[in-house]
Amino acid sequence: MRRLLWPVLILALLLLVNVLFTPGFLSVQVRDGHLYGSLIDILRFGAPLILVSLGMTLVIATGGIDLSVGSVVAISGALACLQISQDAGVFTAVVLALGLSVLLGAWNGFLVAGVGIQPIIATLILMVAGRGLAQLITDGQIITVNDPAYKLIGGGYWLTVPFGILIVLVVLAVTAFLTRRLALGLLIEAVGGNAEASRLAGIRARGIIVMVYAFAALCAGVAGLMISSNISSADGNNAGLWIELDAILAVVIGGTSLAGGRFSLGGTVLGALIIQTLTTTIYSIGVPPETTLLFKALVVTVVCLIQSTAFRDKVFHRRRPVALAGPATEEKARVTA
Repeated sequence: MRRLLWPVLILALLLLVNVLFTPGFLSVQVRDGHLYGSLIDILRFGAPLILVSLGMTLVIATGGIDLSVGSVVAISGALACLQISQDAGVFTAVVLALGLSVLLGAWNGFLVAGVGIQPIIATLILMVAGRGLAQLITDGQIITVNDPAYKLIGGGYWLTVPFGILIVLVVLAVTAFLTRRLALGLLIEAVGGNAEASRLAGIRARGIIVMVYAFAALCAGVAGLMISSNISSADGNNAGLWIELDAILAVVIGGTSLAGGRFSLGGTVLGALIIQTLTTTIYSIGVPPETTLLFKALVVTVVCLIQSTAFRDKVFHRRRPVALAGPATEEKARVTA
């Protein structure tokens, strides 16, 4: 729980800033049987980022990285919209889009675990080629669809709640169950701590790695469906652009180490909400559009510094407790200090 303290405080601070600039920011109303309010908008528009970040969390937990999720977002939305525009059913379009997403993720995992290519290079290949594939699917055009069933995925409501939020809750619950209630989470952490040692211990490290990359792509595929559904169109060039960087930031803000090993799903969700709330804050306080990215970068830098234990120790001149054995070692510690 201590790991989540700083993300919770930072999120609360951002919400407080919004309340100061926008009275009634925290109010939630029911209109026409639907929940409305700024908090609902943060959850609804942040849903795709939360999904992508959940997949990225497990990839990073294995000691890898996935730069291709943004391209998978574009490919998934493009293929689904193309199928619907050609009179295919929504179910068929969704299955094809998600199936292709999983195959692309498995390909990334094969390059990393089977061929031995560095994760950043293996996924960079799909990051570049995938964006071109999305444009090939759409023929360089923006495909517009008008199907109420497809609109439900990212822009509809169910039981007064935006359907995208419900999708995120289901994915989060399933992921938490598989990784925290079963041994899968420990296996992922073992692979991230030392893949070779885990293999020698009898863990199928390669299979675990392929699986987490496929899962990350599946989450990105669902996010692509949500984004294209929300705007009723597919843009192969701009859909999911740079979402992989926001996802990595969300994972880091949530307390998961880029070196692999232990991970925090709750921290990742908080990190994604912080990024989405920050985006909302930028518009609320009237930051000029030409300085939006710079402002966001500065705030994220401050957030990461606040979370850093080493940085806080240096700023507040705190000394960490040293667990030492023997007077000689204690004397050495005093001299070093």
